[in-house]
Amino acid sequence: MITAFISIALVSQFGSPLAIPIGDRVPLINVEKTCKDSAAANKEVGITVAAQPFENCLRDENDAKQQLNAIWSTYAAPVRERCEQQATLLGEGSYVDLLTCMQMTVPAKPTPTMDPKAASKNKN
Repeated sequence: MITAFISIALVSQFGSPLAIPIGDRVPLINVEKTCKDSAAANKEVGITVAAQPFENCLRDENDAKQQLNAIWSTYAAPVRERCEQQATLLGEGSYVDLLTCMQMTVPAKPTPTMDPKAASKNKN
């Protein structure tokens, strides 16, 4: 029993697909607070961008998070870290800002694998 537990612990530490480092997932951002604060600030200065600014903000943030989930792993860790820092700079965060930052950066390109058959064809 102890051997099985140790084996599971070692596998999870050395590359199990079940163990996902935090940096490999889209960060959790409290967009509800961000949207409430944004709607309050807009109201305070008399800006009425839409009839339902809070609901629109939440919809936009959730849409951005879904897009981030689809592309997150295609970007290099330094890009993800930089964009996350920028998107959460003032203590609040925005998936829209995070997505915009990532879209302005070229995603990581996978290294092409060498096809041994193709290599032998090019030999001559």
